[in-house]
Amino acid sequence: MRREEYSISGFETAGRVHAHGVAETTIAHRAEIEGVGLHTGAAIRMCFVPAPARTGIVFRRTDLDSVDRAVTDIPARFDRVTETTLSTLISNEAGHSVGTIEHVMAAIAACGLDNVVIEVSGGETPVMDGSAEPFVRLIRQVGLRSLDARRRVIRVLRPVVVEEAGKRAALLPHADDSQSFVLSFEIEFDNPVIGHETFEADVSDPAFAGMILSARTFGFLKDVEAMWSMGLGRGGSLENSIVIDGEKVLNEGGLRYRDEFVRHKLLDALGDLSLGGAVIAGRYEGVRSGHALNNRLLRALLGNLDAWTFEDAVQDDAWAMGPVAIPAD
Repeated sequence: MRREEYSISGFETAGRVHAHGVAETTIAHRAEIEGVGLHTGAAIRMCFVPAPARTGIVFRRTDLDSVDRAVTDIPARFDRVTETTLSTLISNEAGHSVGTIEHVMAAIAACGLDNVVIEVSGGETPVMDGSAEPFVRLIRQVGLRSLDARRRVIRVLRPVVVEEAGKRAALLPHADDSQSFVLSFEIEFDNPVIGHETFEADVSDPAFAGMILSARTFGFLKDVEAMWSMGLGRGGSLENSIVIDGEKVLNEGGLRYRDEFVRHKLLDALGDLSLGGAVIAGRYEGVRSGHALNNRLLRALLGNLDAWTFEDAVQDDAWAMGPVAIPAD
């Protein structure tokens, strides 16, 4: 597989040290991307818009006939998650939602982007190629700029574990004062193409994007009709998903990585856990976990004030990546 060093001038301001720590960031200027929704199949335009410090990540529905931000805006937070069937969907109090946000959120988290308004022309983000790579490229092409506020870190103080039907998700404290976020994942499918896979990665590792963010979503051909009957997967294709039929992968180019499946599950976990609203300093362990269990884990952590604390980000390992290698087109 060809690989390229992907470094864009202007991105180096990300993670600049503030007078009292690492500065928060926003996107340098507006940037648009278009595609189709994985589950709705609708054409979607999405625009990243700079935002002030402490805004966080906010999705804004531009297709709604309203100028009331309480109607159009949906904060990307764990307590706004209302559906986790095959993707993560968030809703506001007005009842409007945006779904399949996990790939966008993973790219935002890995790039160290703290504040942005994401204008979206429908109820779902575009799936693009089924990975987070197109969003990483967009963010890096535009660049980030530092804001006059300190980045905050959620430090895990005590182990938090949630389990259900053989699935497990945990957030664990570091043994030292590291502000890195290390994720490990394990999957096992009764299918020879996938089987048993494990992977571990550190978000602050310069190679993280190349290891994780290009991994695509996947599914089984036998499940397609059932998904359609649920109103899901209508935008899915071999252009944006790995499709498995029995003992073979149907995509002409095959897999991007030998263990692309577990890498994508780790990507999903990063996106889900970034809904905590701040950088996490700790370790995540997922065993056959999914969107629902990941959200339960965040709720369990942040609902226990003895299990975490806020602190200022003071190290480069607090999710501020430098140049990374990602697969060439």
